Formats: sequence, structure tokens, C-alpha cells
Amino acid sequence: MRLPIHVKFTPLLAAFLVAVGLPLAGCKIEKIDDTAASGDQTAENDSSASGVKTSAEGKLRIAYVTNGIASFWDIAEEGCKAAAKDFDVECLVRMPPDGTADQKRMLEELISDQVDGVAVSPIDPANQTGILNEVAAATNLITQDSDAPESNRLAYIGMNNYDAGRMCGKLVKEAMPDGGELMIFVGRLGQLNADQRRQGIIDELLDRSNDPDRAFDPADGVLKGDNYTILDTRTDNFDFAIAKSRAEDAIVKHPNIGCMIGLFAYNPPAILEAVRGADKVGKIQVVGFDEDPDTLKAIQDGSCYGTIVQNPYQYGYKSVELLTKLARGDESALPDGGFLNIPARSIRKDNVDEFWAELKILTGQDESDTTAQ
Repeated sequence: MRLPIHVKFTPLLAAFLVAVGLPLAGCKIEKIDDTAASGDQTAENDSSASGVKTSAEGKLRIAYVTNGIASFWDIAEEGCKAAAKDFDVECLVRMPPDGTADQKRMLEELISDQVDGVAVSPIDPANQTGILNEVAAATNLITQDSDAPESNRLAYIGMNNYDAGRMCGKLVKEAMPDGGELMIFVGRLGQLNADQRRQGIIDELLDRSNDPDRAFDPADGVLKGDNYTILDTRTDNFDFAIAKSRAEDAIVKHPNIGCMIGLFAYNPPAILEAVRGADKVGKIQVVGFDEDPDTLKAIQDGSCYGTIVQNPYQYGYKSVELLTKLARGDESALPDGGFLNIPARSIRKDNVDEFWAELKILTGQDESDTTAQ
């Protein structure tokens, strides 16, 4: 792939451009907005369902299933598009708007459609083993963004969410070095990536040893360390209006709160709206996850201290690439240990412009639009 001649090649850009090209058309995107009530089911692991399945000749159809609708997944779509073109496959991107019932229905439809592979970010992996194993019995199944290690998935593509949580905790320590009160905000708990991020933050702020297998601290109740007090973890079930109201309520009820942490892409922007509305910019630090444009602009103008970014573009690209190779019989494509690690990165004011410019290149957006409005 050739970059525009005016683009500076940097280490961050090199990390983004591993094995991918500029996003191009070629991926069929289906955002399904209708809902259908459907209960989930559980099932014992079936080891016979865990083998790689080679597809028949013809153009392959790969499915990419998110855990909701958010700007994070829009970036992943671009990775899917680029991989679909590079590997000459069709890609179906499904975004469940309303939780596990929608995701289950979409997975069942993909089984019926006889797709050649599915990459999914499980919403509730502990209670979705049944449907995940049904998918694994029908086609090649991998997880991305959030894992379901008890299922028969063949591999997981993503970051180490516990380590990313500890990285986020370090940003909090930088933002409020003298300690203080803080609160965590997230779409839902029970989703493995959310639980692991939260635990990493807690362990870092309470100066605990690095233990990714530590039992998750309960969400209800204050967690107090020598320097930092975690007042609460508030969930919003992917409702953006509720996310903002939760933050507003926290500011009113806890006048001494010094930092608010958002674990999903839309949480930091919702927190920032609440902080600005309360005229608390600079008094309440904001730290988050992911690369929502509002978060990046806030880092530029100083109203958000920093964010831990994943690489959703690579999640999309690598998922399509791996499933394509598996469907064509290349079992050597499976990563060692079943985990393809795409490391997280810390974004602060000193590197946000460079990061955002690189993100614009990958997603085909206007490179000049990287400054706060």
C-alpha cells in the first residue's frame, strides 16, 4: 500500500498499517434496527464442534457481529471493508441495537444463512455459551473485542482488557496525582471486556499486584485505597441519554468527585457533556476508552485528560482475514494460544494529533479535520 506523499510515517502509523490497506468498498454492511424478544439458552461444550471447517468453492461470506451500535464499531466496519476487498470475500456486519436477544437472533440468522465464518463480540459470554456453540458447530467461530473462553470459539482477536484497565488506572494517577474520589461508568457489566477493564483500573488504583485472574470486585459498594476511593460503578445499558444522566447525578451527589472514567466509546462524551453542563471542566478529570471524535477533541482542548485506545480497524480487518483463511483450509492462520493480541495504547494531549491523523487515513476521512471545533 502506498501512503500519500505528504503523510509522515511514524511508529504509531506503522502499528496501524500492519497487514492492511486503505479502506475501500467491497463489504456489505447490514445494521439491523428491528428487535425480537428471544431467550438465550445454555449448552454443554461440544468438543466435536471446535474443529476448523473448510468451505466449498465460490465467493466466501463472512459475518462480523458487534455488541451494539457505536462509533467504535464504525471504525471496525472500515477494517472489514478493506479486508473484504483484499481477500475477495463478502462481509456482513451486524450491529445489535438492544442487547443479547438481538445478538442471539442475528447469530441464529447467520447459521441459517450458512455463512463461512462468524466473528462476534459476545455481550454476555457466561450466558451465551449455548448459542455460541451452535454457531461453532455450523461454521468457524472467533470472538473479537470481548472473549468467550468457555465456548468453542477458535480464537480471540483483541487486546488484553485487564492490562488496558491498568493502563487506564495509570492515566487516572497522572490526572489526579494527589488521589481523591472517582467513579466508573460503563454500558453493562457481565460483558468480559468491561469486567476486565474495570478490574484492571481498580487493581491499579488500589496498588494491588498484577493478577488478571483476580475475582471481580462487586459493583455495589465503595472501594477505598490509600489514595483513591472508587465510589461506584454505574451502568446505562447502552442508552446514551441514561449515560449522561448517570454522570450528571454523580456530580450532584458527590461534590468532591475528582475523576470520572468511561469504559465504552460513548461514555467519555456523555461524561464530558455532564461536566461541561455543571461548569466543572478542569475541576473533574475525565479519562476514558476508545477514540470517539468528541473524546479526541476534548483531549486536544484539555477537558479530557486521556483515553486508552484499541484498534477497532484491525479488529475488523484481522477478523475477516482469519476467517477467510480458515474457510480456505489454512489452519496455520490460527494464532498461537488462540489469542491474536492487538495492544492498547495511551492517548494524551502530546500524541492525540498524530494519532487522529493516522486514524483519518485508515478510515478515509478528511485528514484536515483533526482539530477541536
